[in-house]
Amino acid sequence: MEKQEYTITLYTENSIGMIGRISGIFSRRKINIESLNTSPSEVEGIHRFTILITESEEVVRKLCRQIEKQVEVLKAYYNTDQELIWQEQALYKVPTDVIAEKAPVERLLREYGASAVVIRNDYTVFETAGHREEIDKLTAELTKYGLIEFVRGARIAIIKDSAGFHSKLKQFEREEPAPEIVENEFLDQGGNVFTM
Repeated sequence: MEKQEYTITLYTENSIGMIGRISGIFSRRKINIESLNTSPSEVEGIHRFTILITESEEVVRKLCRQIEKQVEVLKAYYNTDQELIWQEQALYKVPTDVIAEKAPVERLLREYGASAVVIRNDYTVFETAGHREEIDKLTAELTKYGLIEFVRGARIAIIKDSAGFHSKLKQFEREEPAPEIVENEFLDQGGNVFTM
């Protein structure tokens, strides 16, 4: 099968060591994680992992099944770029004098929707968001004008045809409600129950 980019979305409990266990599954299978983002989700106490990899669909399907076997993982989804709305964020540090003296740089930054975050005498930091190709093009252009520093954030994504994890969790609770809590009838009798 042909390899392509897949975005894996995981919903997990927020527990210590979760990133290590998840990345260990990828490492054992010798799969490179190209981008990893973690954040709180729309459900309180549940975290969302967004992981970008390049693999075949069969491998990704098996990987998601294996990840779901982790106790704290509630659900794993995988999607192609066409099934998602996604963005990456980038920061660029450029010499301030280049921006002030060269109109093409200012036009270029406007064309890519970049906005100033910090302006100092020696440098200016811009931020922009978009697809990787757009960020790469802007990086290549700014390199011609003395780009000092560049950093790209991890991919963030939302599944187009999804009602969200919160609605699926509510549906699950309706279909499989938790059993009623039954109080132990002997709890308040203390020493009378187990005497010898």
